[in-house]
Order: sequence, then C-alpha cells, then structure tokens
Amino acid sequence: MVYGFLTLGCLGAGALAGPTIGGSLWRFTHRNQVDLIDEKEREFLSRIAKNRVDVSLQTATAPVPDYYGERIGSLHQYRQWLRDQNKYRRKVVLPEKED
Repeated sequence: MVYGFLTLGCLGAGALAGPTIGGSLWRFTHRNQVDLIDEKEREFLSRIAKNRVDVSLQTATAPVPDYYGERIGSLHQYRQWLRDQNKYRRKVVLPEKED
C-alpha cells in the first residue's frame, strides 16, 4: 500500500517537473535556434490575433470557432482555421436574406 502511494507520488512529481526540466534542458542545448523559434512563434501568434473573429460577434447559439487557434498543428489546419474564421465572420456580419 505504501509503495503504491510512493509510486503515484513519484509519477505525479515526474509529470509536473519533467516538462519544465526537459524544456529548460532543450533550450540550453539548442541555444542558437531558440531565438529563431521564438520569433516564428511570436509571428504566428500575431497572425492568429489579427485574423481571428471579434469575440463580441458570438452568441450563445453560435460560438466563435477555435478562438485561440489551439487545434492548429500544420499549415493545412491553419488554412482551414482561416477559412472557418472568415466563414463565421461572413455569417454573422452579412446574414443571408430569407425569401
């Protein structure tokens, strides 16, 4: 019973400390590439902020699709995200007329 709790404690500590230590170690070993990666990430996040739909346009029945761009993992997904944002923007700002 005690060994089970100790095992779970070590597992939890490793899960919490592992990414921090691993990330710091990676940044230390790849110092020459870190600035380039950080610059690309800042540029990407600024593009996300520039192209996302205004949150004041959302309603309870039609929330903004993926506001923070959390599901973007590739160029294809980024382009799909842009299309979804524009589609939502057109739907909310220019509603279709019913005949």
